[in-house]
Amino acid sequence: MSYSVQNIRNVCLLGHGGNGKTSLAESLLYMTGGTDRLGKPADGNTVCDYDPEEIKRQISISAAIAPIEYNGCKINLLDTPGNFDFVSEVVECLRVAEAGIMVCAAKGGMSVGTERAWKYLERRKLPCIIYISKTDEDNGDFNAAFQALRDKFGKTIAPLVAPIWDENKKVIGIVDVLNKRAYGVEKGHAVEIDVPEEKLPVVKELYEALKESVAETSEEFMDKYFSGEDFTYAEMIQGLKAGVRDRSVVPVFCGSALSGLGNTALLNAIVSLLPDPTEGNAELGTDENGEPAEFVVSPGAAPAAFVFKTISDQYGKYSCVKVLSGNLTPDMTLVNARTGASEKLGRLYIMKGKKTEEVKELTCGDIGAIGKMEKLKTGDTLCDQRKVIALDPLPFAEPCYSRAISPKTRGQEDKVAAGLARLNEEDPSFTVVNNAETHQMVVSAAGDIQIDVLVAKLKNRFGVEVTLDAPRVPYREKIRKTVSKQGRHKKQTGGSGQFGDVWVRFEPNPDEEEMVFAEEVFGGSVPKNFFPAVEKGLREACAHGVLAGYPVVNLKAVLYDGSYHPVDSSEIAFKTAAQLAYKAALPEANPVLLEPVGELKVTVPDSYMGDVIGDLNKRRGRVMGMNPTADGDQVIEAEVPMAEMTTYAIDLRAMTQSRGSFTFHFVRYEDCPPAAQQKAIEEAKALAEE
Repeated sequence: MSYSVQNIRNVCLLGHGGNGKTSLAESLLYMTGGTDRLGKPADGNTVCDYDPEEIKRQISISAAIAPIEYNGCKINLLDTPGNFDFVSEVVECLRVAEAGIMVCAAKGGMSVGTERAWKYLERRKLPCIIYISKTDEDNGDFNAAFQALRDKFGKTIAPLVAPIWDENKKVIGIVDVLNKRAYGVEKGHAVEIDVPEEKLPVVKELYEALKESVAETSEEFMDKYFSGEDFTYAEMIQGLKAGVRDRSVVPVFCGSALSGLGNTALLNAIVSLLPDPTEGNAELGTDENGEPAEFVVSPGAAPAAFVFKTISDQYGKYSCVKVLSGNLTPDMTLVNARTGASEKLGRLYIMKGKKTEEVKELTCGDIGAIGKMEKLKTGDTLCDQRKVIALDPLPFAEPCYSRAISPKTRGQEDKVAAGLARLNEEDPSFTVVNNAETHQMVVSAAGDIQIDVLVAKLKNRFGVEVTLDAPRVPYREKIRKTVSKQGRHKKQTGGSGQFGDVWVRFEPNPDEEEMVFAEEVFGGSVPKNFFPAVEKGLREACAHGVLAGYPVVNLKAVLYDGSYHPVDSSEIAFKTAAQLAYKAALPEANPVLLEPVGELKVTVPDSYMGDVIGDLNKRRGRVMGMNPTADGDQVIEAEVPMAEMTTYAIDLRAMTQSRGSFTFHFVRYEDCPPAAQQKAIEEAKALAEE
């Protein structure tokens, strides 16, 4: 069934891992007939957690779409992972949602995931509803959870439900304040009940507070409120919707996914208070001329869609899209704004977890998928050729945790690379680099769990087992003293021999990274036709330094004397002689190891500043300064050796309870201190002996 854009809601479920987002989606699907049984994450049978890795780990790893039909409305619930290693999935879903539902648990206090979810929604300026889950569980405390939200986020937090407790303070029902209806639980299912007498004063008090919030949304309502007039139900909805839209009101609901308690009130709020796709924020992008352009969702305009996610598995490749304007139909031809190429659309589907339902049309504002579009990537914009706009790319965070990856069985490197390339289509937030210097394939992601999942998928989907190691640090070597040495190569065999004799002066050359070759030969002691051979021999030798075998930089080599034999001299002989001079000179030229140093920017709340700076000092870091951010955090800027950053992503997470984030970029090479140099040399020797 097709829905008009006014009857569509695209809502992102966010929150800390384990707070019940997937269970809530499952409960809403079951209640509205979207599924015929109530699955549980612990049993591995939910609609949204269908990947074998999700079932094994009992956590969400990728976002899933759960379309719900309720009261003539289609609600596309986007269930996102709570684990911070998979935050890219949240970024994808927030891009196509007009609102978010923050799911918080009724026990455990304020979680980091809740704070992060609030920041994500704030940055996107998206309206928000808060749902306090697990209110019927032992030790669940709605009041404490609500108060923690109020303390953290302020007076905008407004309860639209009042819990009904039993004598043990366990939630056994709720009152919908706006509709003045109460719901209890019978035989494990939510049923409507009478509003308990003792709850009437509480409901009245909460309703008055809501009226005050509504009054603040317009001058007309303010006048009506102060004149003592009551608001009609339609006016209450109108005012609350305006407040939710500009984030001056954040409604709070609660319930239980197991019994379905609270589902009706939540669904009514999604339909009546959250914006439809035409009321969402305008998308920013660039037009064909590279000029900034806005894109507003419009059903009557030329067809356009944004690819926000790619699902690539044994069932095929699906490009998940949100229709931004017009309608999409199979076999329609649209332009990919990234490549400029025309793409003929394949079959269209509505996704429900891993299940697909083929449809003949995707209407404006709706979310669906296009099958077998091999050239489409996550972040692409499909447009009508009359109006080509490339929407801004998805703002994935830079991957900050790297591991060297190699196959357990030799010769399967290509298989690993091909598998990672396929997985990268599905998850563009990680990167793979073949480091020519260290001869390692390095995969970089948000954290150890994301890399662990990639390793498991390589084994299960592509049949290749891999090992992970710490990436090698690309050190360099240089000399600090000028040394001159002779290199003499003489070999006599039965026929013609080999003879090459050179004197080379090796000098530090801080201005040039690459070796600079010069000659000061007088009187033809070395014929000019052998100069290239000498240079080639020295360049090859520079690939391996004398301390730990790392490339030598900042070196000038001057050929200034030598001798030759008219018959036995050859290019190979002079090349060998040059290398002998190099090997003799460099150990005496006061060689030193150079280590890469990077610029580190760590964003943390004030309370963690002391711990983070103390830790940076232990890592030989130099703190360069601190800057406050707009949302109250601090950015610590420092320079830190790359060798000290291998486990920083994990360590920072532990230090700051996952509240800290960082970026790290290479800046320059610096002389390695003696202790660090000795350690690097020993590691290089151990590696050479393997």
